[in-house]
This record gives sequence, structure tokens and C-alpha cells, in this order.
Amino acid sequence: MSKKKPNASSGTIALNKRARHDYSISDRYEAGVSLQGWEVKSLRESKVQITDTYVVLKDDEAFLIGMNISPLLSASTHFVTDPIRTRKLLLHRKELDKLFEATQQKGYTCVCTALYWKKHLIKAEIGLAKGKKDHDKRETEKSRDWDRQKQRLLRQNNA
Repeated sequence: MSKKKPNASSGTIALNKRARHDYSISDRYEAGVSLQGWEVKSLRESKVQITDTYVVLKDDEAFLIGMNISPLLSASTHFVTDPIRTRKLLLHRKELDKLFEATQQKGYTCVCTALYWKKHLIKAEIGLAKGKKDHDKRETEKSRDWDRQKQRLLRQNNA
């Protein structure tokens, strides 16, 4: 008997909803992630947390900091596992240059917004983000509530 994979239908492993709440994200990039074998096995079981994950650009390279991958019990007996180690991101040179320019000059920051499967590879969605003020967050919530209210009214009128 074979086990069903938990996220077989959608390729999404983890989402960072807090980043969408705290930042206004302008540009998105797809980056590969350099992982060890036990980490991939844990990601298949969705044992990852990317809420406080951000990207550091250093020495013409990008690194993912703060991603917590919980080791499986079977993998942790063979390896010395570090759940919050720094992981290298694999990006093209042009993309790295754009990220460096935006973070150095324009005051943007880089955050990881999602982890997902693309064929057999694990990809990270990196977003160039600018922090929202409190009034911006309230504005977003008001518009979201108004959209919900409009949908309810339309459903009531059509029924």
C-alpha cells in the first residue's frame, strides 16, 4: 500500500501570509534553494515554517535566513541537523543585480513569500517589499471587508 502525499494536488509547500500583511510586495522572483537530503524529506511532509524568513544579499550571493525545517525522526539519527541554518538561494546574475540595487538604493527589503514544488525541484518565491505603515494595513483590511460585503449582497440579490 502506498501513502498519499499531503500536497500532491497543489505544489505549494508553505506560504508566508505575514509578509503580505506587513509589506507591500512589488516584484517577485523565483529562486532555487540549496538543500540537504534530510531537508527535502522534511519538506515533502510540509515540516517547514517561513513566517520570519528574509533574504540577505552578501558577496554577490543571496541567502535565506530564518526558515525553520523540522527534521524527521528517521533522518535526524544519521545526520547532525540544524533546523534554522542559512540556506543559499540560486538566482541569475541579472536578478541578483536588481535585488542588490533595490535593497541598497531604494530602501526595499527581500522576503520569502512562498515555497513550492516545480516539477521535482523546490523553489522559493522572493519578493521585493516595502514596509507598510499602520494606516496602510487598516486600509487593506477595510477594502477586504468591503469586497466581502459586496459578495454577500450580490449572493443575496441573486438568490
